[in-house]
Amino acid sequence: MDRTTEERERVIVRFAGDSGDGMQLAGGQFTAATAAVGNDLVTLPDFPAEIRAPAGTPAGVSSFQIHFANRDIATPGDTPNLLVAMNPAALRANVSQLEPGAGIVVNEDAFTKRNLLKAGYEASPLDDDSLDRFQVWRVPMTTMCQRAAEAIEGAATRDVQKSRNLFALGLICWMYDRPIDGTERWISDKFAASEAVRDINLAALRAGWNFGETTEVIGTRVHVAPATDVRPGTYRNINGTQATSLGLIAASVRSGLPLCLAAYPITPASDLLHDLARRRDVGVRTVQAEDEIAAAGIALGASYGGALGVTATSGPGMDLKAETIGLAVMLELPLVIIDVQRAGPSTGMPTKTEQSDLLMALHGRHGESPLPVVAASTPGNCFDAAYEAVQIAVQYRTPVILLTDLFLANSSEPWRVPSAADLPVIDPGFAPPGDPDSAFLPYARDEHGARPWALPGNPGTQHQIGGLEKADVVGSISYDPVNHARMTALRAAKVAGVAVPDVVVDTDPGAEVLVLGWGSSAGAVRAGVRRVRQRGLPVAHAHLHHLNPLPSNLGEVLRSHRSVLVPEMNSGQLARVLRAEYLVDVHSHSKVEGRPLFAAELEDAILKEIEG
Repeated sequence: MDRTTEERERVIVRFAGDSGDGMQLAGGQFTAATAAVGNDLVTLPDFPAEIRAPAGTPAGVSSFQIHFANRDIATPGDTPNLLVAMNPAALRANVSQLEPGAGIVVNEDAFTKRNLLKAGYEASPLDDDSLDRFQVWRVPMTTMCQRAAEAIEGAATRDVQKSRNLFALGLICWMYDRPIDGTERWISDKFAASEAVRDINLAALRAGWNFGETTEVIGTRVHVAPATDVRPGTYRNINGTQATSLGLIAASVRSGLPLCLAAYPITPASDLLHDLARRRDVGVRTVQAEDEIAAAGIALGASYGGALGVTATSGPGMDLKAETIGLAVMLELPLVIIDVQRAGPSTGMPTKTEQSDLLMALHGRHGESPLPVVAASTPGNCFDAAYEAVQIAVQYRTPVILLTDLFLANSSEPWRVPSAADLPVIDPGFAPPGDPDSAFLPYARDEHGARPWALPGNPGTQHQIGGLEKADVVGSISYDPVNHARMTALRAAKVAGVAVPDVVVDTDPGAEVLVLGWGSSAGAVRAGVRRVRQRGLPVAHAHLHHLNPLPSNLGEVLRSHRSVLVPEMNSGQLARVLRAEYLVDVHSHSKVEGRPLFAAELEDAILKEIEG
């Protein structure tokens, strides 16, 4: 059989299997190999909420999707060109999302009668005509792994069974011309403590590659050339969690403030605690608190003591931090609260993404307690957003909420590593020791409306601290109605005066429709706009990174377009804010499915908006 190589501009691959099949590992290693050859890429991990969902059922399917290309791309892609299905449940859970003509690689050995029944199949879809519209490759992965491990001394059956994901990875690397030497080094390091396990996994990976190289089942190999439209510089593959960690560390270094992260484990924010816990080498201190309330209190206490206090959580964790955030507003101390948003009220869907905490971030506190809200837009942008959140918190002596979400936290993309020297210095501006015989004025304010950051123990800066209302300037406890109104107004004015850049509009001549996104919808919105422009239709696009205060030119931008479309992964929360703030009847495109927005659906929504 003649072998051919097909050149493609972009490809979408999805690995899918049981939650114990190692799909995230296979996808992660395929991502590393793809980054190594110079493609642009975006990934989308997806896994069950339960720690151990029912094995072999569609509810227990874990998947990892990667979209890679020889040009700039913005999303993890809509529908896969290739699905790797490790069992019948993985096929059943994903086949409805494939376009006709897509490829499917199945582990044929897993299509047993028992597995078919658990997946809800009465008969094997491999033996009827239900998959005729796809190109299906039946590969006996389990059998091939067993053969590859036959000569390995001490090879346990369980370890051989678990190596199927690496067989699949080797085969897919061959199909898309990805190197496997990086994965071989990773395996050698990961399983260095067990020679047998190391050799089993190496054998499985090489067996998958060799299966593609030697068999005549797969006749066409796909090649995607490296991306060339990228800025020069040093790049690394990074997800939003890692970028957030690095942004906080960089801000700690450039401010001279020791970083203290206090958190209570909760999905998907826990990874940030795990990541920063490994960075004691740069002075990071992490505390796993007994609950969310304690975590917020520890972080605020760290700020009171002169450190960079940060706390991170998801979903219901924000509820429990509310009182301490209010206390931080009252004390006017720096504090960064990172909300890695997830889907649903209550415990909701912890492993699914959403943008539904916006109104909580803006208003979810008692009393009049405004604070700045910053939103990251891409995995790499989490670095900049975290750095800016620290800048604002320190300069204005205020708590700041940084909104990311599960999609950003887990997705990855190539990231241009910045130069440390190019990052602005953050001046803590601690109050200097004063004259012990003179009265210290803890609520006197600078040009930003910020009060002095007085460290405990500094002579001449002693003052009262606590949640009760403060007398203007002097800071003593006060129940005076007029003073309370004045302090409320001063705190609000300080937040309203936070300097944020104008929103930048990317527009075509004659564009009447503006598409305005925020947060992690950036990639999907950009891709949807690009598709509309490829049709020759004019459209304008802007994206918000600052949700409070909003950019000063935003009202003018909204009113200068005939129609404004606001896509969100919620029921239209930003749209409500814009209508209330600017009296502009923006149109909402909302999605509350626990999944990211897709470029195709935004293309349709924009076209309808243009048609009016």
